[in-house]
Amino acid sequence: MITYPQIDPIAIALGPVKIHWYGLMYLIGFAAVWILGKKRAEQPWSCIKPEAIEDLVTYGALGVILGGRIGYILFYNFSQFIHNPIMLFKIWQGGMSFHGGMLGVFIAMWLFAKKQNCTMFQLTDIIAPLAPIGLGAGRLGNFINSELWGRPTDVPWAMIFPNGGELPRHPSQLYEAFLEGLVLFVILWLYTKKQRPTMAATGMALMIYGCFRFFIEFFRMPDAHLGYVALDWVTMGQILSTPMILIGGFLIFLAYRQKA
Repeated sequence: MITYPQIDPIAIALGPVKIHWYGLMYLIGFAAVWILGKKRAEQPWSCIKPEAIEDLVTYGALGVILGGRIGYILFYNFSQFIHNPIMLFKIWQGGMSFHGGMLGVFIAMWLFAKKQNCTMFQLTDIIAPLAPIGLGAGRLGNFINSELWGRPTDVPWAMIFPNGGELPRHPSQLYEAFLEGLVLFVILWLYTKKQRPTMAATGMALMIYGCFRFFIEFFRMPDAHLGYVALDWVTMGQILSTPMILIGGFLIFLAYRQKA
């Protein structure tokens, strides 16, 4: 067993102002899209110019935050929301959904595409290889916060989390940071180094992320108030990831069929 590193969730404290590591991880993700997005926008096949990346990041950030919060309420806490709708605005209590944030980004890119006279998929193809940096950073934030830990296990690298009980558990946040962050970024960055058919990069990102997330859910502890939602092993994360795999594969098929 590995000792869980006690890291203060508060990165910077200036009097009453406290900046948490989890919040900084969001900034890392947005900064990565801004910096690397400018580089990708310089490609001759880019549908937008580098100076438009700032606005793209703003739209994307709003999509992530609003979509992530609304998605968490709808996917994971809808029954409580019905009885207490005001909880939607209590963001300081935590609760963000990747799948909701993803849908929020698609809506944001659809709106931004109208201003840029291009298609939504042309924009999502630009940010698809950049998003994993934010995903990986966010999972590190979950690890520092000692949340979303894994299932009990006896593997040598198991950890006892401060608020996870007395049993050693999988550090599933680190699994996600590695697969959904580092590995996914490398795959998509290399795949998009040359021009690909429109929708191909978006489809690849959806399909590979969905596969990684579905796999890691076998090691991650399901939400306590939901548990297993089917067959005593299927989690909500797996249910939400399955359409991503199917839609991603379909987009890749359409992309290369159009090219042909």
